[in-house]
Amino acid sequence: MKSRFEGNILGFIGVNVLAAIISIFTLGIATPWAMCIKYKWEIENTLIEGRRLRFTGTGGSLFVNYIKWWILTIITLGIYGFWLYIKLVEWKVENTEFEN
Repeated sequence: MKSRFEGNILGFIGVNVLAAIISIFTLGIATPWAMCIKYKWEIENTLIEGRRLRFTGTGGSLFVNYIKWWILTIITLGIYGFWLYIKLVEWKVENTEFEN
């Protein structure tokens, strides 16, 4: 079986506009929730060898990590920032599973 992505341009535009609106109107405070909306759309439109994926992450759990990561970045004068993307990808993968 082949792996594939089933998302379309309208879905992509819609989810990105919604995420931008959420981030802008909350002055960035709800960015983790906006990111989860985007991740959910991306992951749940992905099939790996015919098996659909499911995203289980929440904005609340990402928010806690987000605060922790930014504090560590500030304390280390930006050095921890090099690990931010890796930490975010780790969190995303930890919250992705195959749908039953």
